[in-house]
Amino acid sequence: PLAALAGERPRTNFLLHCSGCHQPDGSGSAQNGIPNMKDRVGHFLRLPEGRAFLVQVPGTAQSSLGDGETAELLNWMVVALSPHAVPANLLPYTRDEVARLRATPLNDVAAVRASVVGRLQQMGYKIE
Repeated sequence: PLAALAGERPRTNFLLHCSGCHQPDGSGSAQNGIPNMKDRVGHFLRLPEGRAFLVQVPGTAQSSLGDGETAELLNWMVVALSPHAVPANLLPYTRDEVARLRATPLNDVAAVRASVVGRLQQMGYKIE
């Protein structure tokens, strides 16, 4: 369960690889086009394309982290940054899933994100 997704290594990897843009608390930088993940990013796991998006965005897909470490980081991130937004039936990312999704890069990040956010908003989830 959720407690199993906690850990120091994924938090450290988030700070080293993600917080430069997304900020240590996940609040992002609206003026620089970096979305706020706090209390929102867990909702992305409600849709297959949202789940894929979190792996396929360039910062994740092109990270120097291995597939297993990336899965671990994503699992930590969604729970740590948006515990109330994570679906009750959370299926943690696996190394194999991350490897498969990384192999298909996004061509238009903004359009894919807008599509995912639009669908989540239609489902009643607050995401800007």
